[in-house]
Amino acid sequence: MRKRLETKIIGRVHLVMFRDFVKRNADKLKLTGTVENKKDGSVFVVAEGEKEALDEFLFYLKKGPIFAKVLSIEPKWLEPTETFTDFKIIFYDREQ
Repeated sequence: MRKRLETKIIGRVHLVMFRDFVKRNADKLKLTGTVENKKDGSVFVVAEGEKEALDEFLFYLKKGPIFAKVLSIEPKWLEPTETFTDFKIIFYDREQ
C-alpha cells in the first residue's frame, strides 16, 4: 500500500550532510519526494512510496548520518498525492 510520510526532524541536522543522507536512502528505497533545511534549524522531509519502504526510511531518519544528532522526529502519515517523479533536495537562499 502506498503512503505519504511528512516529517520534521529536530537536532544537529544542518551542516552534517543530512539532506544527502536522506536522498541516498530515499533513492535506495525507491521513494519519491523532497528534503529541505528549514531556517529554524530543522529538516523537513516529504516522501511517498510503499509503506514497508517508508517504515525502513523512518528508521534511517531517526538515526541520521554519523555526525548528526537527531533529538526528535515528528512523522505524519497521509495519503499519497503522486505528484513527485523522483526524490530531490530543495536548496534555499540563506539571505531570504
